[in-house]
Amino acid sequence: MPIAIVLGLVVVGSVLFHFLSPWWFTPIASNWGYIDDTINITFWITGAVFAAVVLFMAYCLLRFRHKPGRRAAYEPENRRLESWLAIGTAVGVAAMLAPGLVVWAHFIRVPAGATSVEVVGQQWQWAYRLPGKDGRLGAADTREVNDTNPLGIDPNDPNGRDDVIVQGGELHLPVGKPVALLLRSLDVVHDFFVPEFRAKMDMIPGSVTYYWLTPTRTGSFEVLCAELCGVGHPYMRGTVVVEAEADYQAWLAQQQTFEQMQAPAQTGALN
Repeated sequence: MPIAIVLGLVVVGSVLFHFLSPWWFTPIASNWGYIDDTINITFWITGAVFAAVVLFMAYCLLRFRHKPGRRAAYEPENRRLESWLAIGTAVGVAAMLAPGLVVWAHFIRVPAGATSVEVVGQQWQWAYRLPGKDGRLGAADTREVNDTNPLGIDPNDPNGRDDVIVQGGELHLPVGKPVALLLRSLDVVHDFFVPEFRAKMDMIPGSVTYYWLTPTRTGSFEVLCAELCGVGHPYMRGTVVVEAEADYQAWLAQQQTFEQMQAPAQTGALN
């Protein structure tokens, strides 16, 4: 009896903790409310299963507790019970997977007209590359990385000359406009994560991963690395500033382009 009561209290306490807990999501700042909905669906399904299993255990402790003269029935198989368990499990798993697959299909389907922004991860800092006046990012390769070309932009690609380079500073984005984030790592696996955007993706060395989002409210939001990347992992942080279009263009005009970065190096080489 005491154990059954404890199990019942665990269920009641878990339900009360959920409704009274202050640890909720941060306010969302992008179009990915679908991800919150998917998490909530998963939570309610797993929560219902947890409560059902624990309460069933409490019921079994009471219903089949030891009594003098009572013997357990030996029943190694129960086709009916096994069938219902298999069907119920399949339905529950499908209910959790289906919304996620639908959201994933939207998550990687970049809409036409989205601005491409490259995010580069390196132990333990963030760098960003935005298209210049031509609206296109130039090619890049890790083998091109050097002291004067920290992001490995191809110096022979004319599309990269006006690319805007932001190293260790803030990434600015215009509010209400879709952005395709192209994610690249120069060393180990990183993960670009902004909690308010509800979106993140691993950055794999040697490849480019991506997702898209539309910032929906202005403000400053913290960037985190969500993949253990070494001893400096906790300090790999940054800031994304979402602002009005006019403010974004003013900020963009003040940033250094790849061609401007190369000018001092070329001058030094000539001297």
